[in-house]
Amino acid sequence: MYYVYVLKSLKDGNFYKGHTKDLKKRFEDHNKGKVESTKLRIPFELIYYEACRNEEDALHREKYLKSTYGHRYIKNRLKNDLI
Repeated sequence: MYYVYVLKSLKDGNFYKGHTKDLKKRFEDHNKGKVESTKLRIPFELIYYEACRNEEDALHREKYLKSTYGHRYIKNRLKNDLI
């Protein structure tokens, strides 16, 4: 399985979207500052994830979630949680 995930920075409130085969390890890497693109924004909370059977589908979904429409989708999907 591959996972598409959304993290929320507790430092600045911004989202980070990505995909991985090992969600638990990747989440830990983000919070330990091992990911170059997010190390200045730690700590994070995992606010959303989806499972895909292959990497191509996960990558396609990640690209969608990074788009304007995907950002709206996340905000609408987690409307009550993000208040």
